[in-house]
Amino acid sequence: MEKPELLIPAGNLEKLRTAILYGADAVYIGVEGLSLRASSSEMSMGDLAAGVNEAHAKGIKVYAAANTFARNADLEHAAEIIPKLAAIGIDAIIVSDPGMIRLIHTLTPDLPIHLSTQANTTNIEAVRFWRDQGVRRIILARELNLKEIGEITAAVPGMELELFVHGAMCMAYSGRCFLSAFRNRRSANEGDCSQPCRWEYLLHESTRPNDPLVLQENERYSYLLSSKDLCLLEYLPEILASGVTSLKIEGRMKSAYYVAIVTRTYRQALAALIQQKEKYNCRPEWIEELTKISNRGYTTGFAFSKEKINETNPEIKYIQTHEPAGTVLQYDPVKKMMLIGVRNHLAAGDALELLLPDDKVLINTHTIIDVHGKTLQEANNDNQIYLPLERAVPVGAVLRQKVK
Repeated sequence: MEKPELLIPAGNLEKLRTAILYGADAVYIGVEGLSLRASSSEMSMGDLAAGVNEAHAKGIKVYAAANTFARNADLEHAAEIIPKLAAIGIDAIIVSDPGMIRLIHTLTPDLPIHLSTQANTTNIEAVRFWRDQGVRRIILARELNLKEIGEITAAVPGMELELFVHGAMCMAYSGRCFLSAFRNRRSANEGDCSQPCRWEYLLHESTRPNDPLVLQENERYSYLLSSKDLCLLEYLPEILASGVTSLKIEGRMKSAYYVAIVTRTYRQALAALIQQKEKYNCRPEWIEELTKISNRGYTTGFAFSKEKINETNPEIKYIQTHEPAGTVLQYDPVKKMMLIGVRNHLAAGDALELLLPDDKVLINTHTIIDVHGKTLQEANNDNQIYLPLERAVPVGAVLRQKVK
C-alpha cells in the first residue's frame, strides 16, 4: 500500500506553517489575482516566496492555484506572474483554463501543471486528452465515485490523480455556480463567492405572499441548495485502493485552527492505515475531532454512488464544539512558560487544550501573565500572554477551548 500525499489548504503564511507543523505533505495556495478564492486567501509574491523556502526546507511541496477562468484582461497579469512562480520554486501550478495551459507551456515549459477540479474531468479519455496536453496531475471532478476513479487509475496509470476528501461541497456542478454573481454581483468563478446557497429560502405564491411554502423531505425541512460538508475519513482504505496520488482538503478561507485539526486527524489516520494495513480501523476519536471544527454535518458526497449529495436543513447552521483560543508564539525554557497570541476571550481558570501533532495537553490557566509581568484575570483577542507549561512546545501550536 503506497502512502498518498496529504494536501492541505494554506490561505496565508500562518496557515502554511500550521499545515507543515501538523503533518502536511504538500500545501496549495492562491496566486494573487488568479485563484478561485477571495483576495483574503491569496498570498502576495513576497509571502509566497517565503512560504516556499520554509516548506522546501522541511521537504514539503507547494502548489500555486491560478485556476480562475481567465478573461482577456487577465492574460497580461498571468504572463507576468507565471515566470515569477517558476523563479521562486513553486512545485506545480493549478489551472483550469486551456489558454492558461498554453501560456505556461510558452513561458515556463518546465513548470509542472495540475488541472483544477473546475475543469470537471470525469472520464478516461478526458484524462488521456489532458495528459497529451502536458498536464502532470488532474484534480478529478467531485461528481465521480470511487469505482469510476479506480477505472481511471487502471486505464491511465502514468497520470497523477488528486481527490477531495474533506471540506465544503458546492451545490453546482464542479463548482460552476452563477448564484452569487446573480444575487450579489460577486462571481464564484472569479474567486468571490458570497455563498448564497447557504441562505434560507422560502417559496411564495404570488397571490399569497404571507403564506410561504416550506419544502420538506423525509419529514424534515431541507436546504435544497446547501450540502453537508464532505468527510471521507472513515473510508481511507477504499480511497487508497482506488489508486489516487493525493488526498486534498478543502478550505483556503478556513481558520488556522481548522487547518490544524483536519491535518492532524487525517495524518494520524493515514499513518495508522499504512502501518496496520488490513488490521486498520478508523478510531472514534478521529471522527470526534472533526466535530470540534466548524461544519454543517458530514456526508460522503458522491464517493459511493451517482446519487445527489446530502443537503443540510434549517436546524443545522454551523456545528462547532470547540473554538480557537490562541497560538504559541514562543517557548521560554528557563521560565517554562509559553507566549500565546490570544485568539478569543479567555478568563483565568478556563479549560484550554494544547494540540500537538501527536498529543493533547491540558493547560493551567489559573495564572495568566501579560508581557509586562502583570497577572491578569482575563485576556482578549490579539493580546499576548504567558501560560505555564513544563515541556517545550513548537511555535505555531494551536490551543482551543469548548464553545461557551
